[in-house]
Amino acid sequence: MAVRDSMGQAVAAREAIFAKKGIDPLILDVRRLSGVTDFYVLASGNSGPHLKALEAEVRRGMTGAGMPRPRSAGAPESGWIVVDYLDVVVHLFTPRARAYYAMEELWSDAPRVD
Repeated sequence: MAVRDSMGQAVAAREAIFAKKGIDPLILDVRRLSGVTDFYVLASGNSGPHLKALEAEVRRGMTGAGMPRPRSAGAPESGWIVVDYLDVVVHLFTPRARAYYAMEELWSDAPRVD
């Protein structure tokens, strides 16, 4: 079933992350703060293979939601993978990389989506 709005797309990405036991998934609503995207979805995986599995599941879940093929950057070995769906950008980190880049702090003014 196609998800038309960016909020629904962000939730679909978070659900895919939950399906692969992603750690602390979080949706940040940056619509009023950024001209680049509507939502950031952040999550951690405890290893490179876990990040790879999270990325694959996000891609599967978003394809099922009717999303086009994303652009992505990073690699599991780097500790950070970005999957860009334009209105929703998914950041997958190892816990160490997530703490280092501190996106929750960078976007501390952004409302969190339940």
